[in-house]
Amino acid sequence: MTKFRDKYRIESNRWEYWDYKNPGAYFITICTKHRQHFFGTIEGGRMILNEVGSIARAEWKRTPKIRKDMNLTLGEFVIMPDHMHGIIIIGNNEYNTPEIPSNPGRDAMHRVSTGVDLETDSQKRFGPQRKNLASIIRGYKSAVTIHSRKINPEFCWQSNYHDRVIRNYREYESIADYILDNVRRWELDTK
Repeated sequence: MTKFRDKYRIESNRWEYWDYKNPGAYFITICTKHRQHFFGTIEGGRMILNEVGSIARAEWKRTPKIRKDMNLTLGEFVIMPDHMHGIIIIGNNEYNTPEIPSNPGRDAMHRVSTGVDLETDSQKRFGPQRKNLASIIRGYKSAVTIHSRKINPEFCWQSNYHDRVIRNYREYESIADYILDNVRRWELDTK
């Protein structure tokens, strides 16, 4: 931890050289507070969602519909007992810079999903945190919390989330396989 104005602050886990409203594919993991099993159980190789888990799934699926102006597409996702994994793709829209210069020699996922190459030198601009990945996750977590607390007043997320900018199609496929295999691995890890 570092200090800012003589107070300790938590370091960001975001990639410092990337603007998170840029078009691209992002791998997201969001955990419940203290990894509590709020979303259901895994039985016989299947995730059995309870009411709160069904809310988490439904709200994730609604994300592109309620943020049409951001041109979002969902990739693979899974709701687990205490977390969720998902791929979300931000397409070209009025809030980002769709004319990112191409980066020859890179097999960028963005050519496949959005027609835009990944530019590693795209500096993050500090400013209002809206119409970007953080605002998408904030809205999702808020909607799930509001609806879930009607069923279970104890429901709570961890304060942060994990993300990874997916850099090429091979990485995208690997992450998609990881997500799809998550339930099976859960059972192996708990034996």
